[in-house]
Parts: sequence; C-alpha cells; structure tokens
Amino acid sequence: MSASVPRVMTVYGTRPEAIKMAPLVAALQADERVEPVVAVTGQHREMLDQVNALFGIRPAHDLDLMAPGATLAELTARTVLATSTLLRETRPDVVVVQGDTTTVLATGLAAFYEHIPVVHLEAGLRTGDVRSPFPEEANRRLTAPLADLHLAPTATSKANLVRESVDAARIPVTGNTVIDALQWTTAQPVEFDDPRVAEAVGDASGGRDLLLVTSHRRESWGPRMVETMSAVRDLARDRPDLQVLLPMHRNPVVRDVIEPLLGSLENVLLTEPLDYHQFAHALAGSTVVLTDSGGVQEEAPSLGKPVLVMRDTTERPEAVEAGTVRLVGTDGATIRAAVEELLDDVEAYAAMAGAVNPYGDGRAAERSVAAIAELLGLGHRAPDFDPGDPTGSSETSELLRV
Repeated sequence: MSASVPRVMTVYGTRPEAIKMAPLVAALQADERVEPVVAVTGQHREMLDQVNALFGIRPAHDLDLMAPGATLAELTARTVLATSTLLRETRPDVVVVQGDTTTVLATGLAAFYEHIPVVHLEAGLRTGDVRSPFPEEANRRLTAPLADLHLAPTATSKANLVRESVDAARIPVTGNTVIDALQWTTAQPVEFDDPRVAEAVGDASGGRDLLLVTSHRRESWGPRMVETMSAVRDLARDRPDLQVLLPMHRNPVVRDVIEPLLGSLENVLLTEPLDYHQFAHALAGSTVVLTDSGGVQEEAPSLGKPVLVMRDTTERPEAVEAGTVRLVGTDGATIRAAVEELLDDVEAYAAMAGAVNPYGDGRAAERSVAAIAELLGLGHRAPDFDPGDPTGSSETSELLRV
C-alpha cells in the first residue's frame, strides 16, 4: 500500500474491546482510503485471542502485557510505556481505542504524548459516579479530554459529552459496533465445546426456562457477590425446572464465591468462560439474563432477551428507558422477585422482550469509518444513527468476513 495512505491503528486488549473493534477493523480493511494496523496489549490473553481468531484478525503488533496479579497502577504504567514505544516507532496517523479499559486510558495518554490524534470508539457512556463501575467510569472520563473524535453509540452518550464541553461537531452518533458483531456471530453455526451447554440451550428451545448469569465486576466482589449468588442459589432450589447457566470468570475472587454456593445444585451449570461465538448463541437461547456486565446490556436486547442488571448504576441508561433492561441492584430478595416476575408473568416478559433496542442497526462500523475518514480529510461522515428512524437499515453490514 502506498506510503501516502493514512495509517489507522486500532489498539485493544480485552475480549469486550476485541468484539467491538472487530467490525471496525473489517470496515477499515474494506476501505482503500486507509491502511489499517491492528495492535493488541494482551490485557486479556486467552479470551482476546479467541475473538481475534473468530473474526479472522491477525494483529500486526502484540505487546503481550498480561501479568497475573498486577495492580491497576502496574498495568497502567506498563501499558503507557509499551504503547508509547510502539507509537513512536510506527507513527500511525490516527489511533483508535474502544470503551473503558486500562488499555484505553493508557493508549490514549501515550498517543496524546506523541501528538497522534485519538479516536474513542463507544465514547460518552456515563453513570454519574466516578467509582461505579470501578475503574471503568474513571477510564472513560479521563480518556474524553484526550480524544480528537468521539464515536458516540447513542444520542444520550453524545449529550453527556456535550455537557462536558466537548465540541458537538466532534461527536458523530454511530450506534454500537457490538450489534454489528452480534448479528454476524449469531448468524454463524455453532458447536458448543461443552455438551452440557448444548443440552441446556437445546432444552430452552424446547420450552424449559434458561437463566443466563454472568458476574465479575470489581464492585460486585465480596459481600455483594455473596448476596447476589445466594439469590441465584435460592431461585434454583425453589424452581427445579429452571436451568441456570453461569460461565465463570477465571478470577479466583469470583470463583471462591460462586462454586461453594452453586456448585452442588443439579439445575445449575457452572462452566469455564464461553468463547464469544458460543456465548452469543447461549445468549440467543436464554430466557432471562441476570448480569453485572456492561456489554450484555447492549447485546441481549437486540436478541429480544430481558436483562436484569445486578448493579445500582448503569452507563447505559438508554436500555433502561427503552424498557429492555432493569436495574435490580444487589439485594437478594429484589433479584429473586424480578426474575420470578419475568418467568411467571407473560405480559411483563413481553413488555421487556419486545422493546425497541436503542443501540444499533448493524451499520455502526460503517458510520465510524466515515467519521474517521472525515477526520483525515478523506470524505464526509454519514448521518447520525437514530433508532427511531424507520428508514434505517436493519441488515448487518457485509464487511465482516472470515
């Protein structure tokens, strides 16, 4: 490729970042105006590699910064130093970061120091509490002043940034690339590694209720996780016909709570983390989702799955306002009541399952590339994503190919 073609470097380190970057990488690869370069930090090693393999992404640079037991300060310092060296040696024209991880903040700071424009994919999410979720909310807020282009997934995210004095002209609304990725992934046939998961998802298609549970957030650790997982235990005991599927995070802090409380129950299936392809299909096959995750709040509504969020705050209020997501906090009685209402009340279930997904139409990556091209002086951005626009395409972008 000609040296005159601008190079756009995407940098990411965790599974959620990889999922949401994959559609953008595919769209950049399909655009002859730019030269895409992929770099990974390896913040999540195995899970990151799984997603890259699924989407056929081969990083040009792998910093391999995973260090078991490292503190946030240590990981941040290592990432700033490593990405600074990479950017100094490669000199891309633009650096794209995604979301709210340590990789995002550290890479954004390194690029700022190197005078390289920063593009923030999934910009503008806010809970209003800098310590919740921790440290993601702080990472998001601290990255915003470093960014030259803010790719906001929703109008609410754009409004958050405008309130923080970011120029509205630098905030296109793109929709969320997670919907691009999910639509493509669930359209691909799947084979579950664990036959028990295949059986649980198959039973759900036959009419047995499947409760999909995920829990890993730092603010959920300790007594809160004991409370929430005790609620899951009580639900499973009281409803033997309910199948619970819980892919466990690898962190021992999480497993040391989950396994003693739930490991002996016949209708609770504890598994190793599912790769993204398998998780997406498990999500599609579930009845209700109980989670403290951020991304699941976006993914499940696009599949018509009600989401109960075991947190007191969310950086994704659009789904709450749309009715696809409900905050239930960490009180056990509240969690049990919310799950049981959805399992027993057809109208309550239909109200959440049928609400309009506010997060995307499968074209977020295309809008993002158009905005990056405009930043580079190569074209003009596309109209903002509007979930209420009936003329918008609901078809997945065809740019994702393996």
